[in-house]
Amino acid sequence: MEHAEPQRVSIVLQVNGEQVCAEVEPRLLLTDFLRHDVGLTGTNVGCEHGVCGACTVLLDGDPIRACLMFAVQADGHHIQTVESLAGADGALHPLQVAFNECHALQCGFCTPGILMSLVGDMKDLDPLDEAAVRERLSGNLCRCTGYQHIVDAVMQVASDSEEVE
Repeated sequence: MEHAEPQRVSIVLQVNGEQVCAEVEPRLLLTDFLRHDVGLTGTNVGCEHGVCGACTVLLDGDPIRACLMFAVQADGHHIQTVESLAGADGALHPLQVAFNECHALQCGFCTPGILMSLVGDMKDLDPLDEAAVRERLSGNLCRCTGYQHIVDAVMQVASDSEEVE
């Protein structure tokens, strides 16, 4: 019996502001596409069931689990990964700076997913208090930090932006 070549589908999407055109198998997960085809390894693969949040990216500005989405479903959409947070000059996003200053990361495996879960809609946390931040973090698992330093980092960014306004 002859083995048929796998079907491939053309997709075009924006990844971190750059247009990406590719031919992919329909079953290719968005996590695998981002890591292996696009070369953006900041999106981590943890549980592969959408539970841990390590693979969180922004789809058209909203946080999603990339391990639960096929690359073909991202066709025509805008994807932002953790690599998009730093500026073109390499300057870190204020949330990344606060994570560093508040010791909000240890092994760092969950950090990209946590950052993307928070950065997409921090402004929508109303009121922006510790309880709201903890609720937002409830979809991300971290085995190292105990979350308090992560909450502190978010609150620091919120405090800094209030001082700027």
